[in-house]
Amino acid sequence: MNMRSKNENPFKLKGSKVVYKNPWITVREDKVIRPGGKRGIFGVVEMVPGSSVLPFDGEYVYLVNEFKYGVGRESLEVISGAIDHRETPLAAAKRELEEETGFQASNWTALAHVDPFTTVVNSPNYIFLARKLKKGKKHTDEGEHLKTMKVKFREVIRMAMDGKISHAGSVVAILKTARLLQKRKS
Repeated sequence: MNMRSKNENPFKLKGSKVVYKNPWITVREDKVIRPGGKRGIFGVVEMVPGSSVLPFDGEYVYLVNEFKYGVGRESLEVISGAIDHRETPLAAAKRELEEETGFQASNWTALAHVDPFTTVVNSPNYIFLARKLKKGKKHTDEGEHLKTMKVKFREVIRMAMDGKISHAGSVVAILKTARLLQKRKS
């Protein structure tokens, strides 16, 4: 098996142009020479990096249910949001947790860094587990209409496994937390 080094790019970039841009995403078209020598194009979507957090009180977790325009339906998810300029992934997770649920947490575990769709989307997502929760005041962003739900963790695992929870960062957060807890019991 021939494994390339992590930083070696077999594509040769011949040109790039931004075709759309807003504060959250940039869409560009790259002209490339493919590894086999043929010319080609790639459409690449670059999104602002985000953080996702699973608030867990020992038996229950807190999720949000919100209509997601991109998929055209409500989605049950962990708390997620964009990382602001010069903000760390953990600081963004703490801010989003308080904004969307009113909770603050004194115990944080970094669970993962995931790239949700590596073919054409560059959208790093940093995933955290928040424990030792303390209730504060919720203050969602204007335009956010979400409902916070308290669900037993064992039920959330089932929902992730059967597809009722389909948001990639949420599934990773739930299953990594289940694995972490399982390891601690053994």
